[in-house]
Amino acid sequence: MDLNDFEAEQLGQLSLGLAYTRGPARARTAVLGLMRLERGPVLGLDGGMGYVFCPLSKKEDLKGLKVADSKTLSEAERENLFLKLDEAKTFVGWALQILSPNTISTSMLQRAKYNLNALSHDAAIGLVQYALDCGVQLKEVFVDTVGPAEKYEAKLSQRFPGIKVTVRPKADSLFPIVSAASICAKVARDRIVKGWKFAEDLGNVDTEYGSGYPNDPKTKSWLLKYLDPVFGYPQFVRFSWSTAQTLLDDKAVPVHWDDDEEDGEKAAARQNNTSMLSYFGRSKPASSAPTHETHRFFTERRLQSVDTL
Repeated sequence: MDLNDFEAEQLGQLSLGLAYTRGPARARTAVLGLMRLERGPVLGLDGGMGYVFCPLSKKEDLKGLKVADSKTLSEAERENLFLKLDEAKTFVGWALQILSPNTISTSMLQRAKYNLNALSHDAAIGLVQYALDCGVQLKEVFVDTVGPAEKYEAKLSQRFPGIKVTVRPKADSLFPIVSAASICAKVARDRIVKGWKFAEDLGNVDTEYGSGYPNDPKTKSWLLKYLDPVFGYPQFVRFSWSTAQTLLDDKAVPVHWDDDEEDGEKAAARQNNTSMLSYFGRSKPASSAPTHETHRFFTERRLQSVDTL
């Protein structure tokens, strides 16, 4: 699985990974299974999708590979099954769409919120359309639900008339084609998280961050260790998640955002905070030495304080 393209752009606000299609002759009618990436981790990826397709005549052959819900398998078992899927190129094809943590958090926190369900729905639609554009003659699609199954099924059926769409909760434990997709998605996530390249200058960063789930002691310890009191977390963290938000509220410096309805200085004083306006006073003489080291956020972007425009 070549993830170089994603690793080069992992902090961008783009959906990546659509170039990973492999597969059989596309002239035969096919069935496709869709499975989203996990939604629980506070570290690493979420919201992306994986799919597997195969000719209708070979649908039962997936059972021979003994695919299963990826959550019931060990990491070694998932890797082994992925290799089998990747080697079965005569009748199995797969593709991924990967969303960076930064993309997810930015989407969920922007003014016009783009929530995780909508991200997942659009990723699924994009992958089905991608398969069609590649010449795969889809007749059936099986999908693990995100939100109410009936509404999701109706949405996909309307978007892709002529294709029989089946959406079910826990579809990865019901349909082998979705089980296979869940294995591809999980293996991709695990490899990316393990090989994450931090854009931030964190020094000799501790990579013992555990599973990435909030209840993992190693993950909790890592989140506390790499919380910057002003700038929060590196973009490896899904900072829109309540776990990260709670730690920021508890451990980070409180910030007051001025608005038109109240006076910034007075409002900040009432909350015992420093107003953002206080940082834009007159500049000190050039000869005066700085009282503290400039944060990397400013130095990496070559930003300097000015008193005239």
